[in-house]
Amino acid sequence: MGRPAVFLDRDGTMIGEVDYLRSVEQLRLLAGVAGAIRRLNEAGFAVVVTTNQSGVARGLLTEGDLDRIHERLRRRLARRGARLDGLYYCPHHPEAKVARYRRECGCRKPSPEMLQRAAAELDLDLKQSFAVGDSERDVEAGRRAGCRTVLVRTGYGKRAEAGLGEADRPDHIADDLASAVEWVLGERRGRGR
Repeated sequence: MGRPAVFLDRDGTMIGEVDYLRSVEQLRLLAGVAGAIRRLNEAGFAVVVTTNQSGVARGLLTEGDLDRIHERLRRRLARRGARLDGLYYCPHHPEAKVARYRRECGCRKPSPEMLQRAAAELDLDLKQSFAVGDSERDVEAGRRAGCRTVLVRTGYGKRAEAGLGEADRPDHIADDLASAVEWVLGERRGRGR
């Protein structure tokens, strides 16, 4: 049996939503994010980012640019004592401007493939894991992977919450990542872990 994880969406959940982050200069951690991730690290959860990044497919940035953004994100978190155990992204889009990324792929959320791939590569137990994000896609990907789900009201979360049907509701709705982590840790304690 693998380790439990918390899968985090990136834009609007961990960092400020800027509608296609293109450079490291635009990267802004949301308040409380580093502390929330550090709490998950200390509680023994793997923390894994899973993010759709169609800006690559749209020609707004390259995978090299994205790598630099992700390296800066890791460094900013590390300076605050927080660690990511994995970071997975989908650069594809069916209407991509850049031909090599133009496709219907299995990795783009709401598909659970990024979560499943992370689970296989990092020895994670999806049934003991949680998925946190600010969109219906994030919630659906987590649900389809077998995780418990949390919608945060940051980023596009308030708009997503207003559009949820009864069948689409996550297991929990939180104001931000710090509140989501508080709920996750409470749920873990409630299960006797």
